[in-house]
Amino acid sequence: MADPRIRTLKIKTGVVRRLAKEKTVYEKEAEQQRNRIEKYKSEGRDEHDIKKQEEVLQESLMMVPDCQRRLFKAYEELKGILDTEQDLKATEEYTAAQKVLEEAKAELPAPGELHMC
Repeated sequence: MADPRIRTLKIKTGVVRRLAKEKTVYEKEAEQQRNRIEKYKSEGRDEHDIKKQEEVLQESLMMVPDCQRRLFKAYEELKGILDTEQDLKATEEYTAAQKVLEEAKAELPAPGELHMC
């Protein structure tokens, strides 16, 4: 029978990978929205249209701190698993988890930023 720790490791790795991607998507969406608002303003679009686009921007920006909080928690959980399950080091799943942690590190909030989220 397969080791249940491997299954947990796979799941937690997937969660960290998904949350890091989700945060990136929200940040890109916010940037696109900012550009759209600037374009609307330069085109002299109706003020109502601009206000609606600004509301959409605010919704995207509100999601980033939530993603950061969830990513930080998932990152710490996965890191804890890797620290305690050293005997799994030779497995493909352990190596994949280490790689995902390294990639996700760039998406974590800066020290002192998390409490603001």
